[in-house]
Amino acid sequence: MVSFYPTVVIEAKPGSSGEVRPAIDEACESIHKATKGWGADKSGLINVVGGLSPSDRFHVFRRYPEIYGGQDLNDLMKSEVGSNDFGLALQLLTLPNDLADVKIIKKCTAGLGTTEHVLYQVICGRTTKDIDLLKKAWFNKYSSDLGLLLASELSGDFKLIMFACLQGIEQEYDTAFHTQEKAEADAEMFYKAGQKRWGTDEQKLINIICHSPAEYLRVLNYAYVDKYGYNLAKALEKELGGDAREAAIYHVNMKLKPYEAAAAQIKKACAGFGTDEFALTCCIAQYHLFLKKVDEAHSKAYDKSISKRIASEVGGNFKKVLTAIVENAPY
Repeated sequence: MVSFYPTVVIEAKPGSSGEVRPAIDEACESIHKATKGWGADKSGLINVVGGLSPSDRFHVFRRYPEIYGGQDLNDLMKSEVGSNDFGLALQLLTLPNDLADVKIIKKCTAGLGTTEHVLYQVICGRTTKDIDLLKKAWFNKYSSDLGLLLASELSGDFKLIMFACLQGIEQEYDTAFHTQEKAEADAEMFYKAGQKRWGTDEQKLINIICHSPAEYLRVLNYAYVDKYGYNLAKALEKELGGDAREAAIYHVNMKLKPYEAAAAQIKKACAGFGTDEFALTCCIAQYHLFLKKVDEAHSKAYDKSISKRIASEVGGNFKKVLTAIVENAPY
C-alpha cells in the first residue's frame, strides 16, 4: 500500500529542524521578509510556500523559530493572512504533514457538528504505522486521546468504520496466512454479512476490510468479483449508507488504487453547486507527497489536470498557492 505520509520526516525529534540546508534558511528568510512591516506580501508568500516539498514543510517549520526568536510559523501565518481560504491554505502548507492532519481534525470537530466528509479522509486508508503516528501527533499537540474526541463526536456506522481505522487493526501481510483460500473464505463471509442476509452486519464488513493489508485486499477483491460479479467497493455501496459508505469505499480504494482514490476526492470537493474550499485545501495538503501521481490519475480519469480544475473552481491568491503546490510537487 502506498503511504501518503512521509514517516521519515514526521518521526524526527520535535523541536529540531534536523539537517539545515541553505535552501531552508533562504525559504525562512523569504517568509520573514514577506511578513515584515505593515501587511503581508502575499505574492512573496505564495512564491516560497508554493515551492515547498513535503520534506521542506517539516524543515522550514522547525527552522523558522530557531532563526527568528521562537516565532511559531503557523501562528505567524494566521496573524498575517488570517483564516480565510487562502490563509488556511498557507497555514496547512507550512505545517509538517502530521501536524497539518492534526489541524484538519481539530477544524473538523470544532464547533457545532462534525465535518465527516473531510474527517474520514484523514483517518481512513492509512497503514497501522501511519495511524500510530497520527495519534502520537495529536497527543503531542493537545495532550489528549484522539479516540476520546472522536467517541464524543461520532455515532452509528460512521463511528464503526472510523474506530476500526483508528485502532490500527490492519494485519501485517503474511503470504503463509493471507492465501487464496483465505480470500475465498473471506469473500463468502463478506457476502453473507451483506447481500445474502436480511439486514447488514456492518461491523463484520468493516472488520474484514480494515483487517486486510493492501496486498491481501487485492486478492480478496478479485475473489469477490469472481464469485459474486462485482467488487468490494460496489458491495459496500449497496450495503452501507451516508458517510459510513463513503468512508468505507474510500478506505478500500486507498488500499487498491490510492492515486485514483485521491483524484476522486479532489473532484468531489469541486462537484455540485459551489466548491468545498476546505475539502479541496485538505486534499492538496494531505496528498502533497504523491501529488504528481495523483495529478496523472486525475487527468486520465477526468481529462483535466488538477491545476485546470482548481483554476475553474477558485480564484485569486487561493488559486495561485494551490496551483503552485500542484505544479511544484515532487515525484
